[in-house]
Amino acid sequence: MRWDWLPFYFPMLVHGLYLTLVLLVVSVVLGFILAVPIGLVQATGPAPLRYLARGFCTFVRGTPLLIQLWLLYYGIGSLFPTIGLAFPGFKENFMWLIRLDAYYYAIVAFTLSYAGYEGEVMRGAFLGVPRGELEAARAFGMSPWKVVSRVWFPRAVRQVLPTLTGETIDQLKSTPIAFTIPVMELMGVTSRIRQDTFLTYEPLLFLALVYLILTFILTRAFGYVEAQIPTRR
Repeated sequence: MRWDWLPFYFPMLVHGLYLTLVLLVVSVVLGFILAVPIGLVQATGPAPLRYLARGFCTFVRGTPLLIQLWLLYYGIGSLFPTIGLAFPGFKENFMWLIRLDAYYYAIVAFTLSYAGYEGEVMRGAFLGVPRGELEAARAFGMSPWKVVSRVWFPRAVRQVLPTLTGETIDQLKSTPIAFTIPVMELMGVTSRIRQDTFLTYEPLLFLALVYLILTFILTRAFGYVEAQIPTRR
């Protein structure tokens, strides 16, 4: 097996790792922020919003992430050249730069995908909180916002933390899909190395090792957070 290519491509791999981690962190954070109201609306919201949130989760969970990514990049993204022809000034603002950068589409697609999965998880978590605790909080005179922020939401997060760990790891292992639009994250750099060196196994084995290390770090990090949360109140 040959590894003489590694020093030459190492800077590209580091940059690809950086793009992968940013894609993971941003999509998980923004996706979870979206998932909380999506889950809460499904659990206790009015019927129109509840059906809308459920439809969003059904679409995201029922279609492959690759299709969602391509619909955004090759579908909505293809509208930008048409707009640029109709409005020449459109090319001079930041929106045109967003059209040219596939990385933004990857962030949006991964964020919506994570929000769809975690929205359904949070729905179950909100419904799983004992009603007696919520009634006790209201009996103490807490406002609806305090009931959600101090009782309902913390209890729901405690229940879904192990699930969040698995979903975040799955999100990490889905990031190689981004190179199909293309984004030069780890998988994109690995594909470039394979094309340049005509090597197959060595770059893929290196990529597998990197993802294995990242998965181990995520597992330990979430395990540490879970250990710090008391199981009883």
